[in-house]
Amino acid sequence: MAAPTSGSGRVLIVGATGFIGRFITEASIAEGRPTYILVRPRSSSSSKANTAETLEKKGAIVIHGLMNDRSLMEAILKEHEIEIVISAAGGADILDQLTLVEAIKSVGTVKRFLPSEFGHDVDRAEPVEPGLTMYKEKRKVRRLIEEHDLPYTYICCNSIASWPYYDNRHPAEVLPPLDQFQIYGDGNVKGMRQTKAGPPFSPNTALGTVLLLGRATTVRLPVSIPGICLNDSTVRRGRGSSHGATVPHPTMSKITYIFS
Repeated sequence: MAAPTSGSGRVLIVGATGFIGRFITEASIAEGRPTYILVRPRSSSSSKANTAETLEKKGAIVIHGLMNDRSLMEAILKEHEIEIVISAAGGADILDQLTLVEAIKSVGTVKRFLPSEFGHDVDRAEPVEPGLTMYKEKRKVRRLIEEHDLPYTYICCNSIASWPYYDNRHPAEVLPPLDQFQIYGDGNVKGMRQTKAGPPFSPNTALGTVLLLGRATTVRLPVSIPGICLNDSTVRRGRGSSHGATVPHPTMSKITYIFS
């Protein structure tokens, strides 16, 4: 296992134009680390292209390429003397990290690798489909990392990034329901809704200490971050009142959810 990285270690971030990746990139830049971001050569998403441009203006160094191109990744890691690799790849690209892991192993100079996690601890959680497939893919990436004895940290943030668990669509893409608000369980289980943009994650926190090396680390909201503790019933009432209507709110039991 490698020693903890210095505060000036060069960082390569994969998936930097995604919801989580852009916050990690901004944090890395703010902490003074030379920050490289891997961007697809031709992106069909104008929003991702705009995000890459914004990050570049803030100080990120853009490299075009794909992480499943092993020879390219090896060349990037060597040429730019990358010490830290952080992946925030999306669900469709999880297994592409296997090639990235092989490249990191081959180069042998990376001091810390953070694979795309940022959710539940996949070795401890027992989900059902469609989440189970992604969990199996993340476990496969973990096993290869450990087989190669790479210096890693798994960052687990439970339910983060505003992604609902029922259809994997981001709230920004979906209007609040006006016909029916589905509540899972009885609607009384409370959770923290973070009001400050960005995940409570700092690269220096994970990279600057040997204590997190070779561990799965759970990130929890500190008291200092603005947030509010709500349950689904409270959220439903708030959405209904904002539209001047009472939205029907059927509940769904655990058994119904599993077999639906």
